[in-house]
Amino acid sequence: MTEFPRSFDRDDLLKCARGELFGPGNAQLPEPPMLMMDRITDISGDGGEHGKGHVVAEFDITPDLWFFECHFPGNPIMPGCLGLDGLWQLTGFNLGWRGWQGRGYALGVGEVKLTGMVRPDRKMLTYHVDFTKAIQTRRLTMGVADGRVEADGETIYLVKDMKVALSES
Repeated sequence: MTEFPRSFDRDDLLKCARGELFGPGNAQLPEPPMLMMDRITDISGDGGEHGKGHVVAEFDITPDLWFFECHFPGNPIMPGCLGLDGLWQLTGFNLGWRGWQGRGYALGVGEVKLTGMVRPDRKMLTYHVDFTKAIQTRRLTMGVADGRVEADGETIYLVKDMKVALSES
């Protein structure tokens, strides 16, 4: 499918953030502190629950992460929207990994369920993205996926119908 590897370390993800992995004008990850993963452990264009592609990534949790200090003082919790953003980031990364051209942007999400919290005592988040559709036509490049976030092995976020597109404009 592509010439890219099936796993990426933090240095690779930072190259993607600088536009060096998929090339200028193509899918990019944000730089820290908005980069919501430390490594991608597995990625495909034909794997996952639906056989349409998947991504598995990890994010190391430490008590000094920027969001714990401000959300909320005296009751530190990672904002749920950051976990959702991590899933969107990985969905767009998969599209770039496939070799598809354009800059990524989130289009929406069908359903989000938050059933747990990320506090400073957690050690690791594991993101799972399973594509239900991956579309590339002359006019549209888009991925639709379901996602799950686990904190130390416990499922805490479930997401259905995330949509990410690539645009060359």
